[in-house]
Amino acid sequence: MAKNHGVESSGEGRGKIGSASSPFDSFPEDCISKIVSFTSPRDTCVAATVSKAFESAVNSDVAWEKFLPPEYESLVPRSRDFSSKKDMYFALCDEPVLIDDGTKSFWLEKASGKRCIMLSAMNISIIWGDTPQYWEWITIPEARFKRVAELLNVCWFEIRGRVNTRVLSPRTRYSAYLVFKKADHCYGFDDVAIEAGVGVVGHEASTRTICFEMDDDD
Repeated sequence: MAKNHGVESSGEGRGKIGSASSPFDSFPEDCISKIVSFTSPRDTCVAATVSKAFESAVNSDVAWEKFLPPEYESLVPRSRDFSSKKDMYFALCDEPVLIDDGTKSFWLEKASGKRCIMLSAMNISIIWGDTPQYWEWITIPEARFKRVAELLNVCWFEIRGRVNTRVLSPRTRYSAYLVFKKADHCYGFDDVAIEAGVGVVGHEASTRTICFEMDDDD
């Protein structure tokens, strides 16, 4: 098994990465915190291995508050007590919170700090969704939302969701996913092509044909 001995360099004014002391230790901590706050959460964690000064600086609230959304105080439960902004950041990554009266779920992508949004079935438009003959609104223990829509029987399957781009991270490429659970009595979707599209209001949507995977072993 190979051992990591760090990276050494010789010569005056040079130090050893990961050593007990380093020239970086003479840098003002608030200066280091400010610098790493312009990087990303992943890069900030890596920077902690540079020196003791960096390790202390990257754990400061100055650095991690920059990665939190501006409205973070309204997102985290008031009953939670966080020891640092870093702890609060990772809580928002690992524990999605419900927003907009429980119709959306919000969390942060851990490596980048980008915003992630999940719409509940209550927040999307479902054709005949209010017709008990076709859809039933139920609760299931593993769902993060209070109610989910169970498909009973339809001849036309169409759902539409919309999210305001203001709640998304700027200059970020997003992917859209349809999250569903196959019921025991599910039928009718095998080898059926469905048109899916994603776009911005006022612009032509990008569409493609997809198929739901209906593995009998699931």
